[in-house]
Amino acid sequence: MEIEVKFRVDFERIREKIESLGAFLAGEELQEDIYFSLPYPRLLRVRNVSNLGKAYLTYKEIRDPGRNEEFEELEVEVSDFKTMVEILKRLGFEEDVVVRKRRLVYRLNGITFELNDVEGLGGFLDIEVISEDVEDAKRKIWEVAERLGLSENDVEPRLYRELIERLS
Repeated sequence: MEIEVKFRVDFERIREKIESLGAFLAGEELQEDIYFSLPYPRLLRVRNVSNLGKAYLTYKEIRDPGRNEEFEELEVEVSDFKTMVEILKRLGFEEDVVVRKRRLVYRLNGITFELNDVEGLGGFLDIEVISEDVEDAKRKIWEVAERLGLSENDVEPRLYRELIERLS
């Protein structure tokens, strides 16, 4: 299970703090996510990672609606982003929201830091642990969040797609 907490952050300031913890930069991604209309708490998206020449089809089910920290996720790499989007449209799925972001991925001791600069929204940090032990994963997330100077006040429980919809 994917456990993550999303925080609103100052991109450059938190980047320095993550690096000061000793986390290593695993990569940079330029992402375009197209979400399709599904009833909440299910999510369906096609992601284009343009700088890596990769694309993914992802289905997520939110296990804790409202907090949006616990997800069951199924993901598969697809060979052609545009064709996958077209297939979903022809199957009757409606394009809902597009989210574009620059993501820096850091890793440290089984914890993934996804530092995002989201077009139109600003800086966010997703701290993620993959585990079947939800409580232990959240403990690890909060321990490192505190070391970064983040608190409950910095949490953004809404999904990127919800935040983008509010801009429209």
